[in-house]
Amino acid sequence: MTDYGHDLAFGSFITPTNADPQAPVRLARLSEDSGLDLVTFQDHPYQPAFLDTWTLLTWVAAATERVTVAGNVLNLPLRPPAVLARAAASLDLLSGGRVALGVGAGGFWDAIEAMGATRLTPGESVDALSEAIDVMRGIWDVGQRRALRVEGVHHRVVGAKRGPAPAHDIPLWVGAYKPRMLRLLAAKADGWLPSAPYLKDGDLTRGNTVIDEAALASGREPAEIRRLLNLGSPSGSTAAWVEELVRLAIDDGVGTFMVMGDDPDLIRRFGQEVAPAVREAVAAERASRGTTPAVARRGANAIALRREHIAYHDVPRSLQDRAVEPGDRAYEGVRHNYLRAGSPGLVLRPRDADEVAQALAFARAQRLPDGGAVPLGVRSGGHGISGRSTNDGGVVVDLGALDGIEVLDAATRRVRVGAGATWGAVAAALAPHGWAITSGDFGGVGVGGLATTAGIGLLGRSQGLTIDHVVAADVVTADGRQVRASAHENPELFWGLRGAGANLGVVTSFELEAGALGDVVYSQMTLDASDTAGLLERWATTVEQAPRELTSFLILSPPRRGQSPVAQLMTVWAGDDTDAAVGQLEALADAGPLLGHQAYLLPYSGVVQPVERHHAGGGDPAVRSTLVTHLDDRVARDFEKVAWSGEAYFLQVRATGGATNDVDPDATAYAHRRQNFLLTAMSGSQERLDPLWDEQMGPHADGLYLSFDTDTRPERLADAFPGRTLDRLRALKRDWDPDCVFRSNFPIPPAPPA
Repeated sequence: MTDYGHDLAFGSFITPTNADPQAPVRLARLSEDSGLDLVTFQDHPYQPAFLDTWTLLTWVAAATERVTVAGNVLNLPLRPPAVLARAAASLDLLSGGRVALGVGAGGFWDAIEAMGATRLTPGESVDALSEAIDVMRGIWDVGQRRALRVEGVHHRVVGAKRGPAPAHDIPLWVGAYKPRMLRLLAAKADGWLPSAPYLKDGDLTRGNTVIDEAALASGREPAEIRRLLNLGSPSGSTAAWVEELVRLAIDDGVGTFMVMGDDPDLIRRFGQEVAPAVREAVAAERASRGTTPAVARRGANAIALRREHIAYHDVPRSLQDRAVEPGDRAYEGVRHNYLRAGSPGLVLRPRDADEVAQALAFARAQRLPDGGAVPLGVRSGGHGISGRSTNDGGVVVDLGALDGIEVLDAATRRVRVGAGATWGAVAAALAPHGWAITSGDFGGVGVGGLATTAGIGLLGRSQGLTIDHVVAADVVTADGRQVRASAHENPELFWGLRGAGANLGVVTSFELEAGALGDVVYSQMTLDASDTAGLLERWATTVEQAPRELTSFLILSPPRRGQSPVAQLMTVWAGDDTDAAVGQLEALADAGPLLGHQAYLLPYSGVVQPVERHHAGGGDPAVRSTLVTHLDDRVARDFEKVAWSGEAYFLQVRATGGATNDVDPDATAYAHRRQNFLLTAMSGSQERLDPLWDEQMGPHADGLYLSFDTDTRPERLADAFPGRTLDRLRALKRDWDPDCVFRSNFPIPPAPPA
């Protein structure tokens, strides 16, 4: 008896007939309406009586909302694996992660050869399938920076570009019957997909034995390979059918059942009657036996990479199917941040506030050998320059699944946004309403990090900071409580969350008030910066004197190998008055010799566009920041010295002020309400950047920006939270997080007990 503990799934196996091209589509919709999880189609590209299966899959994915679509199985000799991988990733992105790949090595060789493919022997077919899997996995592995090379005999790619990355980890299922193919799929694939009419008594048991032994020999856990089965038509009552499938699940480890045939009544019966009954009976049997879920099992290779101080077996059941360990294939996609490499011992990906609380409780319970708490990172988008939402050997709570965007009140432009959403997605969702919320300059930034720190964005002078739009927040506190913070509920916590939220809890969603905004003018301008200090001062003076509709960021590229330094301006005029915008942009262009300029009239969502989150890290950058009220001659000349020192490879000045400075400094935990500019430098060495920055910018410093600073010396805390602000925050820390559970982002020491 072998039960691998897979969550049960049920699907249909439909003939892709072209006699009535819409008939397979209707059956697919019926499958979804009947509660099935998958819709699959056989693939015979040489058969003129059939629709092309891949084209049909794309049509069905567009015509459905929930079901996974898959070939059952795709004919690899006629589908080049590199192209198939890109097609699958594209459809996965378009469908929201609803693609699986069932593949086969061939068969029907006369017909395949007639279509132009090379006839292969059975042994060559296995080799070709192995190479094809390597190619497909390689195309999807966008975390690898080098081009893909697979020097196969049958499938060969020599420097192919990787990507796109699919929306989820696309499972690869192999249709196989012979031992050599079974051993191959045990080592490389995610599932075994035979058809019951082709099996003899005992074949499932024998096949499972071969797969299990080969998986263990490869360092894999047998439960990593899902067992799927295409079912023939039932020959008895519904009760007898249910009994048979329960036996197959418990005794033969089958986790996915697909009914073969095009009978609507059969599909309806399978989804509405059989599947629920089988699920219920198997769940009861597993509960009585204490069966370990497949998602909680790991092979020897994965176990060897675990961190000894993390109790992996204690991960809450609700999080097990979304827990990622160093030995998992998904690990490379979640370990790093935008710029900073990480190697956490475990990444938990909760789907709601309850699961966030469970993830936090688990993380709190983990202890290092010396008794100290393991590092804890909380991630919304993972874009943060400081990289504090990853770590080495600790736990990361990734909020990416909490990405909902919902309009609550059109009259007040109030919206609810999940902490794991990105600002590009928010901008796209608000654009049809003629609304926008200031949100940095890159669509991949997560909502949670920005909306708890400040949010100096490209609408900042017209709309203020991002935190100025937050009217309420739902929070999981250090002790696991779920509370709401607003001006009327936990008002002191609400004050602290807007500026120091990373110290006080895990915000799971925000209520924000958007601004009314249609099209904007977006300008990209390049200026010669040979007179660096003069350009900086002239640009800053123009910005300060400009109407609030104008917000501008300046990126300074230092001189390199005889090339003059240049300044790139990103500027937004918050409105569609192009005449007014042109006048202000012409004034900006006078800051230095103009080398190039492009301007566009477009929605704000065109400035902050949605992007995929596939962070590959980038080392360990050192970053310093300083806020100043005016970028005068002295500040400009000292910033020029930093730029010309050779120590900083990226320098930026962001204009703030305007509406940002209308807010009382005591209204939020971000108290820097008189400053007009944020200066930032990025280097490869904290040890070299700190003394340079202290010497040149220290005399001008009037606060810092948390998200753009990696200096951990204690005095930086007072720069971030001046005077009474820090006193209030220490009292809040004492009340809400006295054990310093949240300590990765400029940790605030709790005040002594009252």
